[in-house]
Amino acid sequence: MNNYERYQGEIVEDIKNTLDEMGTQPILFIGSGLSKRYFNGPNWVELLELLKERCPEIENEVGYYIQDGVTLEEIGTIYTESYRKWAWRNKADFPEELFEANVPRDAYIKYEISKIFQDITPATLEEIEDAELREELGLLKSIQPHAAITTNYDVFIENILPDYQPIVGQQILRPDTMSIGEIFKIHGCISVPKELVFNEEDYRIFMEKKKYLSAKLLTFFAEHPLLFIGYSGNDKNIQSILSDIDEIISINGELIPNIYFLSFNRNLNDEAQPPKEKIFVINKKEIRVKFIEANSFSWIFEAFSANKAVDNVHPKLLRALLARTYKLVRSDIPRRSVEVNFEMIRQAVEDDESLPNLYGVSFLNNPSEINIQFPLTLTEIGKGLGFNGWHGADNLILQIQQEKGVNIKKSDNNYHVAIPTGSSKIHKYSQHTIDLLQSVKDGETYTLNL
Repeated sequence: MNNYERYQGEIVEDIKNTLDEMGTQPILFIGSGLSKRYFNGPNWVELLELLKERCPEIENEVGYYIQDGVTLEEIGTIYTESYRKWAWRNKADFPEELFEANVPRDAYIKYEISKIFQDITPATLEEIEDAELREELGLLKSIQPHAAITTNYDVFIENILPDYQPIVGQQILRPDTMSIGEIFKIHGCISVPKELVFNEEDYRIFMEKKKYLSAKLLTFFAEHPLLFIGYSGNDKNIQSILSDIDEIISINGELIPNIYFLSFNRNLNDEAQPPKEKIFVINKKEIRVKFIEANSFSWIFEAFSANKAVDNVHPKLLRALLARTYKLVRSDIPRRSVEVNFEMIRQAVEDDESLPNLYGVSFLNNPSEINIQFPLTLTEIGKGLGFNGWHGADNLILQIQQEKGVNIKKSDNNYHVAIPTGSSKIHKYSQHTIDLLQSVKDGETYTLNL
């Protein structure tokens, strides 16, 4: 086995362990590098260059402004005004409705941005000629992510995940988004050009509302593996997101255990030994995440799709079910008279076997005893011990393995049980696990009672 094969094996094992411990589907963060890889979509600088080529009113190239320290969003503002002048002098090249008095000044350049991406984005994966890239995209789709979040304007991720619901711009702030089976387009989408975050004014508004967006998204960041695809290390969007995530997950510069940053390197050979961690320095603070370097993404996407809790789950169906449940809880219940049998509810709370009867369903294989004896996830164990998530508890379990030669997660015992769910397993833990790990954490003498 050569160095790079060994590296791949170690990365795959780490991904599977993380998925296994967290028991949730990954969340994908999609940057412009994904569009660049599969259909040569432009990054932000290249998009500005394309816009400059199309508009004779723009005098200077992008590089001219960058030399003077002008930011990309400031260049966007300059180009916005040039497009407005050009459009009013060439009305035949733009839709008639864009010349009404209430239309914003940036409507013309955003219309052109939409045209650029509409012309180059493949409508189906079959339009991609490279067979290896098509295979990669098939494996990316098979991950069945909990959700996808992207700063891209194009609709390529919608074509990869056609059963997922795009949530664009201000819609993200609505309280009735379900989070599962959705694509959060935080910088807008060409399907709604006016929502594109492009120039200084757009970014000012975006940053004002970002705290609400961050609060909404961060509620499930701590509970899911995160895979960043198509971002460069110096991308300010990625730095902003990582800074927010670090606030709730990381402690004292520790490695954030559920964040993977994927980077493409076509020059890797059999003897390559890429780093497994990456350090971002943001606001003079170091943020450590897991790092994967690859010349093909197939094996990485395959690893992230290996531990699906349930095969063939239809995201659209799940989203519809959640939406109906949300509507019931939010509106139907307060408006209806409900016949309540308090004795039945009391029994359901005290006895897990009664609970499914309340809903008209029943358990298979009578697992209520397991639910009572092993009610905790590793994340709940970690938080019960004072950590931010599961990784602190996992480190204590590894310490036990080093000291006693026993990994309590590898068998069903007094502390742990693995419950099969489709092609994967859910790991549950007893209250005894908290007692055991608390002793380990405090440096006390402990014995295993398996």
